[in-house]
Amino acid sequence: MSTRQHRQSKFKPLLIPALSLLVLGYFAFHAVEGTYGLNALEKLEIRQAELEQALAEVRAERAVAEKRISLMRADSLDGDLIDERARQALNMASDRDLVILLGPRTSQPLQ
Repeated sequence: MSTRQHRQSKFKPLLIPALSLLVLGYFAFHAVEGTYGLNALEKLEIRQAELEQALAEVRAERAVAEKRISLMRADSLDGDLIDERARQALNMASDRDLVILLGPRTSQPLQ
């Protein structure tokens, strides 16, 4: 009876570690570059900072608008002040008002 001697392959012991490294490399790549990876997280954090800044600006505008609206409520209105502001904004006067027209201003003092 004859026996056959097989030589041990040099690459067979390296097959499982090489496949393990390939799988590990695949997951490492997607952990950094993937849809939910580190680069995507960094982009999301930048976008979050931009949106928080925009939100702060909108909240400030809203606070100003709410303050102006609160001044327009009936309990805080002064009729004389409203009348004065309206006349000033519209550049008009009432027929009961006395209007004094001044001449154009000159840069030389009057003697």
